[in-house]
Amino acid sequence: MTRAGFVLALLLLGGCAHYAPLPLPETPPLASALPNPSNGPLTVSQVAALAVERNPDLIAARTKHGMAQAQLRAAGILPNPSLAGAFLPLVSGGGTVPAWNIGITQDVKSLIVYRPKIRAARNAAAQVDADLLWQEWQTVGQARQIAVDIILGERSLIFLRRAAALLQHRNAVMQRALAAHDVTLVSAAPSAAAFQSARANLLTAEQNQLSLRHKLNALLDLAPGVTVTLVDRIDLPPIDATAVNDALATLPRRRPDLMALRLGYAEADENLRVAILSQFPDLVLGGSVTSDSSKVINAGPEATVGLPIFDRNQGNVAIARATRVQLHAEYAARLSAVAAEVGAMLREREALARQLETVKADLPQAKLAADRAAEAFGRSALDERSYVDLVTTYFSKEQERMTLETALADRDVAIDTLIGAGLPQVDSLPPIGKGKP
Repeated sequence: MTRAGFVLALLLLGGCAHYAPLPLPETPPLASALPNPSNGPLTVSQVAALAVERNPDLIAARTKHGMAQAQLRAAGILPNPSLAGAFLPLVSGGGTVPAWNIGITQDVKSLIVYRPKIRAARNAAAQVDADLLWQEWQTVGQARQIAVDIILGERSLIFLRRAAALLQHRNAVMQRALAAHDVTLVSAAPSAAAFQSARANLLTAEQNQLSLRHKLNALLDLAPGVTVTLVDRIDLPPIDATAVNDALATLPRRRPDLMALRLGYAEADENLRVAILSQFPDLVLGGSVTSDSSKVINAGPEATVGLPIFDRNQGNVAIARATRVQLHAEYAARLSAVAAEVGAMLREREALARQLETVKADLPQAKLAADRAAEAFGRSALDERSYVDLVTTYFSKEQERMTLETALADRDVAIDTLIGAGLPQVDSLPPIGKGKP
């Protein structure tokens, strides 16, 4: 082999792809701690940021970006020209030399549909990025909601443990008195029933809190036994109904799922153009040189044209039209659903806020009644049943307040997620353009 041939072979090999192994993990890659430089409790916003960074589902989904870019690159590659040749040794007859021919051809139809195919692939790649951003929005919303519920749940646990401890003490006193035959079973029953109810509420709250912490660990790719310490406050801005309604008008240009549907529609529109342009007959152009066995050499252009007698690409055109109509309807339905969902959330929030104000207004009176009942019971001026009823009424009001506060906070987080408050915006996506008809 000559030096030039050797160099050419190296260049050709250098442009080829090479295989490299990528072994699968043998053990679950769960972390045993969070990278927290301050080593302090995390805020809701910090938890949401860590979820975007560490969530394993998001990390896996981001690989779709590379796939989409590879597909975009593949769509921009034109088909290679075809080189054909033959060498025909002389076997018999009056010829004097072997015959040969050589020709090169190129598919011209691929050039006709090149630009709309590129636009369709570009829209498809951008749609993948929009879908990924929407998944990030949902992950942030989920992380916010879990963190808020954990913070409010810890506050509830403090109160529920105090209530259970008080009623447990009251029940123990009554049970000792019952054992000493100082009180009747009828007198001891209210304390026992109140303690059992308080303990059941406490156990349910503790189980719910443990479930929330496991969900948070899964979201942050942490082992189930890791405890994430959170601050005792919720660092989210208050909901402004007017600002939320104003944000609805700009949602089609900001919400990633709506942008993804618009990009999908734009891709379908370009695919329809491709299908319409593909109705033109297949056209292959090229040139060839031939030599027969008598040394007569011919050279000239050649063309191959498909005859659109049976298949005029009408099936693909119909599919492309139907796909575009389907995506058009899906986008309209999603747009309506978004507005209705946000509107419903705002109405629910208003109702919860009114209920919470009512409960808060009743709480001082319920607490005063419980305090007076405790004082009167200590002076033996109130029977056991009345005392327990008044105390448990106050505890129930406090629990109702905490339940409403959690429901209201969940609505606030949901509304923020729906309108994209404090979330990454769709500023990195290309504009949705249309090709010329």
